Amino acid sequence: MSQPSAASRASARGAGRLRERVAAARQRHPFASFLTRRAGTAVLLMLGVTLVTFVLTNLVPGDPAAAALGQRAVGDPAIVAQFREHYGLDKPLPLQYVTYLGNLLQGDLGESQQSHQGVLTDLRAAVPATIELAGTAILLSLVIGVAFGVVAALRRDRLTDQVLRVLSLLGVSVPTFWLALLAFYVFFYRLGIAPGSGRLDPGMTAPPDVTGLYTVDAALAGQWPVFWNAVRHLMLPALVLTAYTVGLLTRFTRSAVLEVLDQDYVRAARAKGLPGRTVLSQYVLRAALVPVITVAGLAFGALLSGTVLVESIFAWPGLGAYAYRSATTLDLPAVMGVGLVVGVIYLLVNLAVDVLYGVIDPRVRVS
Repeated sequence: MSQPSAASRASARGAGRLRERVAAARQRHPFASFLTRRAGTAVLLMLGVTLVTFVLTNLVPGDPAAAALGQRAVGDPAIVAQFREHYGLDKPLPLQYVTYLGNLLQGDLGESQQSHQGVLTDLRAAVPATIELAGTAILLSLVIGVAFGVVAALRRDRLTDQVLRVLSLLGVSVPTFWLALLAFYVFFYRLGIAPGSGRLDPGMTAPPDVTGLYTVDAALAGQWPVFWNAVRHLMLPALVLTAYTVGLLTRFTRSAVLEVLDQDYVRAARAKGLPGRTVLSQYVLRAALVPVITVAGLAFGALLSGTVLVESIFAWPGLGAYAYRSATTLDLPAVMGVGLVVGVIYLLVNLAVDVLYGVIDPRVRVS
């Protein structure tokens, strides 16, 4: 048998040194390696999201040409053929998917069959409205839900705990659409203390578009009347969405805090005579927040993608309302665009949760 050449031996030694350097880098920066793996997984999951969205969208029964053109135009074969050719519906599904991926890499999500604009243009107007609504709801939910959960755990089986548990159960159990209808009827129609539907009053001009969030853009432009008007329109639908999430976070926070309170290191901290606030902030909350962050991340993703009914009731021009209109009219490019945006949101939220794991729990940074 022939001996390996000097070049092949040098190549093998070089590959071995490269593997040793990669392993050493992972040992020096374990959290960076952790995030790199998560980012690589996110790219693969994003490809899967595009495939699943495309397949499910095209499996929906119905004819997009009939939904977009109407009964009179759909009876003309020439018009239908032109419509299918314009949107690429005359090609086989595998070729349509490859074309969709190619356009997606160029930042092109296709043209909406209803608005006749680019789907990306429509989403740029709809997504910030939903982010503003869902972001406000999740911030309120975190502040109120974590506080309620901690109080309920510290006063376990007392009257305060019982009341908070009942309230959290009601928040989780009451249907969101029913609560939205009730809130709109009581606070707008009967009491008149809440503004009507939409993001601003009819006679008010939107602030200069910077982020798409009316409250932020109005504050940046110094338009404080517009800012307060946007806040008034925002609060009622945000509080409706907060009700469910507060109930969920209260129950999870209570369970997590109770589990940590029974740990030996918490008993040791108390035995050393540390103040109760120090034990709660440095020992109990830091450990209990890990599962709470997981639930909060999932709740935020659900709020962004599941606000259809609340946005419809309050005429909020967000992602949920856009998805509903697209689905009812079989606007396939728009439906795929919404699915892609929701998938990206979930991936980004999960990545943010992974980063917060490392910030809160030092075991993640060194594992």
